[in-house]
Amino acid sequence: MRTDILRKTALTAAGLAFTGGALAAPATAFAAPAEKPAVSITTDRKHGERELGVRYEAQPNFYYCGPAAARNALSVQGKNIDVHAMAKEMGTTEAGTNSINDITPVLNKQTGKDVYHSVEIRDRAADDKQTDKLRTDVIKAVDEGRAVVANIAGTATDTDGNSHSFEGGHYISVVGYRDGGNTVTIADSANPDTASYRMNIDNLADWIATRGYTA
Repeated sequence: MRTDILRKTALTAAGLAFTGGALAAPATAFAAPAEKPAVSITTDRKHGERELGVRYEAQPNFYYCGPAAARNALSVQGKNIDVHAMAKEMGTTEAGTNSINDITPVLNKQTGKDVYHSVEIRDRAADDKQTDKLRTDVIKAVDEGRAVVANIAGTATDTDGNSHSFEGGHYISVVGYRDGGNTVTIADSANPDTASYRMNIDNLADWIATRGYTA
């Protein structure tokens, strides 16, 4: 059952994406699919890090961020699912994909019953308990060879100091972690020029706030 908080707040069309406070150019929103070679999985248990290989593809239009994030997430398992087929299953329209609860069953169809579970962060900012759970969920999923899909909104800053702003909402994939899960690697379908970046787990949790993720 879809929850009120997700039903009311989780529309995710990337057409309302902002970058640095300015409306993103249509060329970015409608970026043609671009694939990059899959990167081998790297693991360093001593330093608490692991990163999954993504066969990246940009979203083909401004409202396919949900299907594209799910497609990129599944690519780490060697799956190549047609993004248009996924959009149909998720009920994606030009208004976007309604909530993370529409992503979870599609991922489970490809990975197994009850592998993925939706998690809400209902508040306007994540508290310590919610951030700790996100960290734990990311580590567990990535260690099992799975990516996390998150529904985000607003602006967040990555570890290089660059801002990523999606005031109307967006979906991303989390495909790795380091520093014991305090830093995560994000695959972002919105723009091939910023296809991958790292972010502090606290910033990611606040970015997800009022919405949710599936892990």
